[in-house]
Amino acid sequence: MKTLMFPGQGSQSVGMGADLYKNFDLVKNLFKEADQRLNYSISKIILEGPENELKLTKNTQPAILTISYSIFKLMTEEFNIQTKDIKYFAGHSLGEYSALVSAGSLNFQDALYLLHERGKSMQEAVPEGKGSMLAVMGLKMNEVKKYIDQIKGKGICEIANDNSDSQIILSGEKTAMEEINKILKADKKKSIFLPVSAPFHSSLMKSAAEKMRDKIFNTNFKNLSIDIVSNVTAEAEKNSENIKKLLVEQIYSKVRWRESILYMIKNGVNEFIEIGPGKVLSGLVKRISGNVNVKSINTIEDIKNLK
Repeated sequence: MKTLMFPGQGSQSVGMGADLYKNFDLVKNLFKEADQRLNYSISKIILEGPENELKLTKNTQPAILTISYSIFKLMTEEFNIQTKDIKYFAGHSLGEYSALVSAGSLNFQDALYLLHERGKSMQEAVPEGKGSMLAVMGLKMNEVKKYIDQIKGKGICEIANDNSDSQIILSGEKTAMEEINKILKADKKKSIFLPVSAPFHSSLMKSAAEKMRDKIFNTNFKNLSIDIVSNVTAEAEKNSENIKKLLVEQIYSKVRWRESILYMIKNGVNEFIEIGPGKVLSGLVKRISGNVNVKSINTIEDIKNLK
């Protein structure tokens, strides 16, 4: 059985999807649809940059959705790849929206609007430059928690993503993040700041979740025929009302990616296919389990090889 999984922030790069855009009208039309829905040229930012514009979360989020959904549509419509063996859809953070659109729960235009608003709300929750996110490599959850304890009282620093046994993402106030980074480096531990513009999946995002609550609940979601595995619960969900509630919570909650992958494997998944820019999720799945097949689809060649 297979899982289709969709990436989140950090996977973006200027020029992503350029090859697909150049070669397929279907992709050109989706880019055009995105521009019209957002009332500005997200396609120009995706294809030409500048990078600092693409990095702004109000742009990053709809941009990654547009690329991921373009690849999914090419697979299923242009190349007629069947999705009959799919047991689950899953997405990392904003990737849940790409998963919901691809699974038929959410309309592409509605998802563009919600992600743009989600990005704006998240950015407004914390002024640019005041929050950050830090990837910590090679340490398990309990070890990372001990480092967090060392900086108590120096600002907000929380676990944002449990990505794998060897990668945990921290999120919070920039001063606290710089402090913990200094301690990690002094102990010769590997850590790197992420190219994002706000401290996602932390309690600092609660005001963003409140702003998004009505927008999400006023949007039409359909019940799913194939389960999505939620970031918040690391369990399968089909019900549209529950999905809305979880999307609100997801804004300030930890992404339980490692647990989600283990849940899907336990329930019979032996192949994970990443649809979207980059190969971040594929790398994480390989670290979580060496006993599953993992494929990453972001070029025409990748799609052809999937047939």
